[in-house]
Amino acid sequence: MRKRPATKRSHRPDPIYGSIAVGRFINYLMKGGKKSTAEKVMYEAMEILKRKVKEEEPLAVFEKAIENATPQQEVGSKRIGGANYQIPREVRPDRKFVLASRWIIQAAQKKSGKPMAEKLADELLAAHNNEGDAIKKKQDVHRMAEANRAFAHFAR
Repeated sequence: MRKRPATKRSHRPDPIYGSIAVGRFINYLMKGGKKSTAEKVMYEAMEILKRKVKEEEPLAVFEKAIENATPQQEVGSKRIGGANYQIPREVRPDRKFVLASRWIIQAAQKKSGKPMAEKLADELLAAHNNEGDAIKKKQDVHRMAEANRAFAHFAR
């Protein structure tokens, strides 16, 4: 017997920008339940963005970075007749933001030698300009989906 489907959570906006997207991003940035540390890192990164990009609001830069890093397609594995196939499929709307945020955070964490706020600001700025590791990851996922388009008929 199946369990009932998971309920959708309502997300709270962050206190400074009043943006639900920033609030969710802070939650993904958080480690070990230390939300105040994650907020501090995020808001410092936004201040750095404000200094680096004078003509645009940091919130607009953040939203554009997320939009640029958002994937349209991904591949999922499916076992058919004893073989595993990578089947391309559209990314669900609620999953798009999660993937983009995760890739930006992981790209920032991979760098070394600077405080996390600076690395995050650099990665957000790179994603805003369609550069950086998060954009490279998105392109790799799209390339893999395109390469496996022959198996799209297996999708349900």
